[in-house]
Amino acid sequence: MQLSCSVPKFEFDVITMGHGSGGLLTHRLLQSGVFDILKNDMLDQQHDGAVFELSGKLAFTTDSYVIHPVFFKGGNIGELAVNGTVNDLAMCGAIPRYLSLSFILEEGLKTTTLGKIIQSIKLAADKAEVQIVTGDTKVVEQGKGDKIFINTSGIGTLHPQAQIHHNRIASEDAIIISNSIANHGIAIMSQREGLEFETDIVSDTRPLNHIVNKLLDDFGADIKFLRDATRGGVASVLNEVAEITGLGIEIEQAVLPVEPQVEGACEMLGFDPLYVANEGVFIVVVKKEIAEKVVSVLQNDQATKKASLIGFVNSQTPKKVLLKSKIGGRRVVNYLTGEQLPRIC
Repeated sequence: MQLSCSVPKFEFDVITMGHGSGGLLTHRLLQSGVFDILKNDMLDQQHDGAVFELSGKLAFTTDSYVIHPVFFKGGNIGELAVNGTVNDLAMCGAIPRYLSLSFILEEGLKTTTLGKIIQSIKLAADKAEVQIVTGDTKVVEQGKGDKIFINTSGIGTLHPQAQIHHNRIASEDAIIISNSIANHGIAIMSQREGLEFETDIVSDTRPLNHIVNKLLDDFGADIKFLRDATRGGVASVLNEVAEITGLGIEIEQAVLPVEPQVEGACEMLGFDPLYVANEGVFIVVVKKEIAEKVVSVLQNDQATKKASLIGFVNSQTPKKVLLKSKIGGRRVVNYLTGEQLPRIC
């Protein structure tokens, strides 16, 4: 799918407090750089809300994005905001339909920066096949923000075959990870610290709704649980599953998909890839009998080509996550304690 979108051209160079006043400058900001780029029938009404019809069960989510830096290797805060909210809906087993979009802009932000972010929002929304139908813009004084913060909320219709719930997880179910882990967190850290690696490490930010929709089309209720491994990484998701179900989990280090340059960077920085944030990776729990078929479907999609069966649920080690190391020993994988890498998404 070939997508294109021009960068909006604003009639002023920087954001001022007047652009958040609700008056003429706000109107000119929205008209010249937001409505023209993100336009659709509902947004064109330029109302404080959106009116639409959806049938059946719905999923709703909201999230805020405060990443630093706002432009990073492989993406920026704009597409991250769209993808993150789209993915949260997909993890509910929903087909994303509509998003809201709210900006908190810092006084002094260059409008060329804002324009590039809006362009990426448009491209990400088109790729995920969602519409942005309402939003808000506020401006804070210089020094009281960090260029731009974004809040997005999303609503979607539940896939007719989706039965995603932790209470459906049972002993011997298989745990599959959709792609290589830790790329996003290491991309952010390397850029913050000015680190250079032999191979350029980029964020994995991407929409996951299309591949999740295919899994539900193909396997229906046998897809028991979905969760994207963002802040806290894979380890936090697995610990949440073990805690909330009362079951145990054992995974194998040897089959964890980690790109060699990412693994090397983690070793150099003292990070465990299991705890590093991702923005395009999810965990899926399925019946053991279909695990290989699910992995095959995932590996045939560009977004999930490094998918791997990493372990199983058990009843022998309740509420614990164990890792079988490459040399055969086992260790407990606990929750991330503290903040490994702040302002990651």
